[in-house]
Amino acid sequence: MSLTKNKIINDPIYGFISIRFPLIWQLIEHPFIQRLRRVSQLGLSSLVFPGANHSRFHHAIGAMHLMDKAIITLKSKGHEITKKEHEASLIAILLHDVGHGPFSHALENSIVNNLNHEKISLMYMYKLNDIFDKKLSTAIEIFTKKYRKKFLNQLVSSQIDVDRMDYLNRDSFYSGVNEGIISSDRIISMLNVFNNELVVDYKGLYSVEKFVIARKLMYWQVYLHKTVLSAEHTLMQILKRAKKLFRINYGLFCTPDFEFFLNKKEVIDEKFFNKRDALTHFSKIDDTDIISCLKCWASSDDKVLKILANCIINRNLLKIKTVEKNIKKNELLVIRKLIKEQYKLSNDEVDYLVFPIEIENLTYNTLEQEIKFLKSDNKIIKFSDVKDEINMDMRNSKISKYYICHPEFKK
Repeated sequence: MSLTKNKIINDPIYGFISIRFPLIWQLIEHPFIQRLRRVSQLGLSSLVFPGANHSRFHHAIGAMHLMDKAIITLKSKGHEITKKEHEASLIAILLHDVGHGPFSHALENSIVNNLNHEKISLMYMYKLNDIFDKKLSTAIEIFTKKYRKKFLNQLVSSQIDVDRMDYLNRDSFYSGVNEGIISSDRIISMLNVFNNELVVDYKGLYSVEKFVIARKLMYWQVYLHKTVLSAEHTLMQILKRAKKLFRINYGLFCTPDFEFFLNKKEVIDEKFFNKRDALTHFSKIDDTDIISCLKCWASSDDKVLKILANCIINRNLLKIKTVEKNIKKNELLVIRKLIKEQYKLSNDEVDYLVFPIEIENLTYNTLEQEIKFLKSDNKIIKFSDVKDEINMDMRNSKISKYYICHPEFKK
């Protein structure tokens, strides 16, 4: 395929996005990437933020656009980046999330085992590399952090990568939570390279401070919103329950490719994917499979599955209670006893309806691949070493929360 002119995509965040390379457009048109149109970027967050219906496809295109701008910026500052490396960097970020399953994280926390979306993304890349005559080899090296130019790896995945820059602005836009808005143009214009590492010119310090604070606020207000957590963990419980019922041949409705995963008794891990050509089936499932199943399961004869499916379909979500870590176990026992009696459930059944959630997230990691700044005298300084210049307390970057989810009950 040859292109006589650039292809253009109109994006609500950045306006017109140019697709520079013919191979990029061929990849965008491939079913593996088109599937991302049907995978929600923010899982079930739209049950709390009604506008948050954007897809992983939106994010992939946006992150690729920011990568393009970052490459152009670094080249303008005299850093050598070949046309092949430019193209490979765009491919690496375009495909960085291609391994996400329905509702983004639901499957990897309930159906598949020890297999996160990054590993599945890499499987897709190897598959596409075969399809496109090994033209993705450099992109794979960048994605796996094996390419000799470390700064290209860091643009894809680090604490100041284009992935985070796009999802903060995009998720803020669609959720309506303005605290996540950052100046990606300003940050990208401040990017530089020193000793083969991605750095930020020192005058970009306050833009980076805003970036780190914005990420922290988005975790508190959107990504780890307790009602969102209730919905997403309920979906995980639904999938676990459905998988158990399939194992005993209960006779549930399921879409064919999704059933491939639900009715397997063996561990669904990387070895399983390679042995059973599971990627072919995975490529055909998306949010619509889950919704179709939930609509049917909401009328199931299985009491537990019926209650949980209705929680999502009718947004009658489980209550979520904040608890202290030291009393979580006792609270759980008390609530389980009440729910078991009032809903007439077995010990096994009540575990699906009453469950704990433990959340830990480090919004800025001072121990791993810190953001570094380049001063005018070519001195490098870490973000955690500029405490006197900024108002942010690094000690507060860790989020730890403990909850218990449960149906309503009479005290």
